Amino acid sequence: MLSKAEVVNAAGRKVPTEIAGMRFEPFSGAYGRIPAGRRYGPPMKARWGREEKIVGGIEEAIKKVELKDGMTISFHHQMRNGDHTLNRVVSIIAEMGYKDMTLAPTSMFPVHEKTLPLMREGIISWINGGSVRGEIGKAVSRGELFGKPVIVRSHGGRTRAIEEGSLHVDVAFISVPVSDPYGNANGVYGKHPCGALGFPWIDSVYADKVVLVTDTIEDYPLSPISIPEYRVDYVAEVEEIGDPKGIEFGTTKITTDPQRLGIASTTVDVIEALGMIKDGLSFQAGAGGISLAVVKFLHERMVDRNVVGSFAVGGTTGYVVDMLEEGVIKKIMDAQAFDLRAVESLRENRDHVEISHYHFGSPFNMGAVVNKLDLCFLGATEIDVNFNVNVNTYSNGYIMQPTGGHQDAAAGSRVTFVTCPLARKNIPVIRDKVTSITTPGETADIVVTEAGIAINPKREDLIKALERSPLKEEIMLLTIEELKDLSYSAAGGEPQMPTTTEEVVALIEYRDGTIIDAVRRVVEE
Repeated sequence: MLSKAEVVNAAGRKVPTEIAGMRFEPFSGAYGRIPAGRRYGPPMKARWGREEKIVGGIEEAIKKVELKDGMTISFHHQMRNGDHTLNRVVSIIAEMGYKDMTLAPTSMFPVHEKTLPLMREGIISWINGGSVRGEIGKAVSRGELFGKPVIVRSHGGRTRAIEEGSLHVDVAFISVPVSDPYGNANGVYGKHPCGALGFPWIDSVYADKVVLVTDTIEDYPLSPISIPEYRVDYVAEVEEIGDPKGIEFGTTKITTDPQRLGIASTTVDVIEALGMIKDGLSFQAGAGGISLAVVKFLHERMVDRNVVGSFAVGGTTGYVVDMLEEGVIKKIMDAQAFDLRAVESLRENRDHVEISHYHFGSPFNMGAVVNKLDLCFLGATEIDVNFNVNVNTYSNGYIMQPTGGHQDAAAGSRVTFVTCPLARKNIPVIRDKVTSITTPGETADIVVTEAGIAINPKREDLIKALERSPLKEEIMLLTIEELKDLSYSAAGGEPQMPTTTEEVVALIEYRDGTIIDAVRRVVEE
């Protein structure tokens, strides 16, 4: 018997409708929620006169924006694990005596674990933004932080939340590699370039106050302009915004594991069997050893077939840059760099186009880039027999990974591939029930493993296309249940679900703002 404050949503998960005075709408399907009302309106402001916006540093900027206890402050992670700005700003806020602050980051990385003591002290009292991971994710999962659940969102979902006003940002601290004295900024020049500024664009539009944090000031007018002067209140100059080497955090090199290379090769075989390797092909690329290998093999196959694709989007790497420079694709749509070659390419190549994450994946606008994708290649922590995908929690129940653009790409792409091994460290990946749902099965089309593939039964068109293909004999087509059995066999048995209490420590939002799953407090045995 569920309490009045909990319901079973359309994905079959028990989720709250109210916690700590906050109300939530349960997930009703990948395309179930229709936007209503009007966009949130930030306050009207004006600056008359010719005075510049540069202030003496972060502390003076905090005073200028009239920060108060209990406000929401936002940050972005274009510098990824090399970011220094979030830690520096929050540390100064603590030194100035503020408390009960809500963080609204696009994502948090191991470099940000220095803020954990401030969370335990109540200086940071909530995280309402993109995602958490690492030691912060462990502390959240154990119920050690905050009196209400952390909100986890996709890249597109976060932009939607800010635009509709469900995530209100009082002050956005936007780290930029270079700015002019009046607040025009970009990410491709300066001492520490990071590439596209796709994340903070939405914050610059809707935050009540905007502070640029930079270590390079150039003459007015700066060009190109990613963040424009008319949205910026102050510019705070610091010694260093971060280390660009940290951009390459995670897997930004192609896997060398034969099993995973085989999964990538099979993925490209399936794409060809479906008749999709043809002029005008568009795809989402990203980091991760298997995904990078898919891009490499797809590149080679397109060259062999003399095919020229339309565009690639996603976290951009040098592997995609190679395709652009060789004329295998016509454009890169770039909201985030995953390595330094992507930064250089955005600066030098006019066909490498900067976009925001609102443009990339918001579900509530008149056409995001994801809607024009033919293919996307996504990873998974777990997949269940209903094709639901988990990327947020490990199988032990800990919330350890971000959603990223997973939900957004899956919802928009014509065909969504989920690539994964059958098992990791004797833990089955394909199972009856995932520990948490990030992306609903209705938007996941083909699961590719080292043992074969499974096509979502709802995609009868893909099954028929494969059956008609002369390449069908080269592909092992199985049911998802057969893959699950193979996964259990590879892992040495059925999975053990984590021991949890009923306490909700995090809520996984679907990109439209509904709750697709609740993460419960882990009990360590």
